[in-house]
Amino acid sequence: MLYTRKGDNGTTKTFGCDQRISKSSNIAEALGTLDEINSFLGVCKVKSSGAGFKVPTGELFEKVVHDVQQNLFIVQAELAGSDMTISEDKVKAVENYVDTIEKELPPIKSFFISGGTELAAFFDVARTISRRAERRVIGVADEGNVKVGDYTKAYLNRLSSLLYALARLSNHFSGINEEPPTYK
Repeated sequence: MLYTRKGDNGTTKTFGCDQRISKSSNIAEALGTLDEINSFLGVCKVKSSGAGFKVPTGELFEKVVHDVQQNLFIVQAELAGSDMTISEDKVKAVENYVDTIEKELPPIKSFFISGGTELAAFFDVARTISRRAERRVIGVADEGNVKVGDYTKAYLNRLSSLLYALARLSNHFSGINEEPPTYK
């Protein structure tokens, strides 16, 4: 069944919690933003498929993105009250991707205007959504009603770096030079 009518009054339930909460609550907002980034990463994954782009460790972009999507479900479960949490090895995996990608790219000397290729633009949008998701999750953690693990916080912080690296690498593979803002 795709609908229950139980949320028609503006409330919802989270994992393992019988009490209904407002859909405008901070936890509902955080969970919704995590869902949004996960869905948008689906667009990035589809746009990556067929391009044949690989990160320097050998994985196709779409495999990297799929792994992130899986991990975001763990974050959502944790935020909703499950015992699941992001492990240190998942943070290290993202750091490894970022570190190996960074070695393939020219050093960053300024900000860059988003775009270049369509895929890079999609990764840039995903990066900004991931930053918002991180802020929402940290906001819920700061309220003290939900415990968010340190590795989960670190993972969300690294995620935007990974998406930025994938955007830059997409442009690099396509021969697109990054354009800094002119500030004029």
